[in-house]
Amino acid sequence: MATILGIESSCDETSASVCVDGAILSNVIANQTIHEAYGGVVPELASRVHQQNIVPAVQQALINAKVNKNDIDAVAFTRGPGLLGSLLVGVSFAKAFALAKNIPLIDINHMQAHVLAHFIGDNKPAFPFLCLTVSGGHTQIVLVKDYFDMEVIGQTLDDAAGEAMDKTSKILGLPYPGGPLIDKYARLGNADAYKFPEPQIPGLNFSFSGLKTSILYFIRDHVAADPDFIQKNLNDICASVEKRIATILLNKLAKAAKEYGIKDLALAGGVSANTGLRQGLQALCEKNDWRCFIPKMEYCTDNAAMIAIAGYYKFLKGEFVGQGVAPLARYPFAP
Repeated sequence: MATILGIESSCDETSASVCVDGAILSNVIANQTIHEAYGGVVPELASRVHQQNIVPAVQQALINAKVNKNDIDAVAFTRGPGLLGSLLVGVSFAKAFALAKNIPLIDINHMQAHVLAHFIGDNKPAFPFLCLTVSGGHTQIVLVKDYFDMEVIGQTLDDAAGEAMDKTSKILGLPYPGGPLIDKYARLGNADAYKFPEPQIPGLNFSFSGLKTSILYFIRDHVAADPDFIQKNLNDICASVEKRIATILLNKLAKAAKEYGIKDLALAGGVSANTGLRQGLQALCEKNDWRCFIPKMEYCTDNAAMIAIAGYYKFLKGEFVGQGVAPLARYPFAP
């Protein structure tokens, strides 16, 4: 039995998890509220709060898992991609813990870990499968051939889907973080109230910069005619924007599934917590007799459980790194 301690600190969540023989026994996530006043994550503040949260988060993860620190066989940590200062806190803690206990270190690619979150629990996709990985900074279609044999077959050419949601929330005057609020208001609105364009990008790639611009001009023009337009139509605006973003993503995923002849489709990343996208993927799979895989909500956003499960599979392969390892703000998804 392998007992893995997972550490995640790539952005503004400090998280620790314990995985024993492939089973997640704890997943502690400390969120940062300090960024709300600034309308987005402030890197320097994020790294300082990570320093405050990392020890309590790890301690609580061990308590919840009923595991002693001396029982840990290896430490898995997010090496990148992410905010360099934030990554540095998690990497430094992992290195110190491993050095003190004389146990191996396992470096994890954050985006690969989002994909491997599907191997937490019993309902696992079969290789090969397609994973739509969507977050604030990434939008990718990944062909997953094995645990660490992944190929990006489609990705955004400019902005990510999460950025489009964040930009929309700012245009609408919603507080940070805006993504969950768009989801909330969209549940109350008519998704067909307004039509936004779908970018015509060849192949399996995405583009969201044009959509962001069209939303900006749409709001500008309507507010000029009626200053209360947003307040009167907030639910319908959110529902319509959410539907367009979801259809852009799912149309490309469906195209990839047909091109590659794959029937297991998965969703991962922070934006996979969006209700409209989750329901859309489920409907798409039902229509085409495909199998749908979506992690539990706590494993969608940044969390250490996905780091720990990825670390477990690397542990089985004996893939470790030395104390000279350093964080990488940009970490290639696949060689």
